[in-house]
Amino acid sequence: MLYLDLPSLAELRALVRVGSDLCVSLYLPTTPLTRDAQADRIALRNQLAEALAQARAVQADKRRLAALAEQVEDLVDDDGFWAHQAHGLAVLATPDHVWTFRLPSRLEPVVEVSDRLYLKPLYRASTFPHEAFVLALAQGSVRLLELPPDLPLLEVRVEGLPADAADAVGRSTLADRSPKGRIQGSEGRKVRLVQYARAVDAAIRPVLAGRDLPLVLAATRPLDDIFRRVCSIPGLVDETIPLSPDGGIADPELATLARGVVDRLRAAQVAQTLELFASRAAQHRATTDLVTVARAASWGAIDTLLVDIDRHLPGTVDEETGEVELADRPSALSYGVVDEIAGRALLAGGRVLGLRAADMPGGAAVAAILRRPLAG
Repeated sequence: MLYLDLPSLAELRALVRVGSDLCVSLYLPTTPLTRDAQADRIALRNQLAEALAQARAVQADKRRLAALAEQVEDLVDDDGFWAHQAHGLAVLATPDHVWTFRLPSRLEPVVEVSDRLYLKPLYRASTFPHEAFVLALAQGSVRLLELPPDLPLLEVRVEGLPADAADAVGRSTLADRSPKGRIQGSEGRKVRLVQYARAVDAAIRPVLAGRDLPLVLAATRPLDDIFRRVCSIPGLVDETIPLSPDGGIADPELATLARGVVDRLRAAQVAQTLELFASRAAQHRATTDLVTVARAASWGAIDTLLVDIDRHLPGTVDEETGEVELADRPSALSYGVVDEIAGRALLAGGRVLGLRAADMPGGAAVAAILRRPLAG
């Protein structure tokens, strides 16, 4: 399984506020296979050496450099830490503290040295869910499955989950024809299926509580419709996998179909955001101009910010006016301008979405939906 610890919105805002004479941000691809983790340790140590060289080039304090290096070296030497990894790793360090986040997607290696942390890769990881749950629901069986990125389905043990529909209503079969109020014939069968669906919902709800992840339903009618009527889980996806788990569908096929559902959900969310951007642009409340976006972020005027997570523009942004000054190349005397804009938008209550270049309006590095039109 993948070991993930994505930053919450509160954690991202706290990281934006981190300032130090020396901030090092390291991102690297990793492997979930413990036996192959040695190469990842070497890669992190090499990134640390590169960061220290950048810091020495601007005469950083030697004692502060040593303190920071010790923290990262301790991490490199921690066998327990490397035994549990995902596909990407973020290591954010100052001489006084180190933060680590295990991420679901493979990352391009990044080494950033500045007076603030570089967080843009984390925005992508936090923008869309990379995991999901699958509820395989049939009259004869029910399972809750975890769908990690790029790994097989994992069955989740759920206390109180009925074995099947008959078990949920305390009978050996649903085919009870004896008169007993409404509970007879086809009408009685439907009533018992509703009871079954409620029992399933009640059992899985505590497991999914607080997990902001999609729940994909694999079921056929009438159970599909019945479960949707009684389900209280907000992450239930509208699209159903219309195959009965009792029909012998194998887990690899179910995983493939579920990933397709999640991919379409993600694409629909991006399309909805781009449609909103287009409509706001017609009202002079959206822009892709870097200078205008930086100014809007500095003034707390951004409602939603879209950032190209792969575009890096080194430079600085004036603390008060938002004026942008781009640098010729990255160095410890500059930082990521797009990252700085994203941090300011986040601290002002804006929503930040990390997208790939193909999804950015007009191929821009940043795009902002504004709370109000900006004065010229």
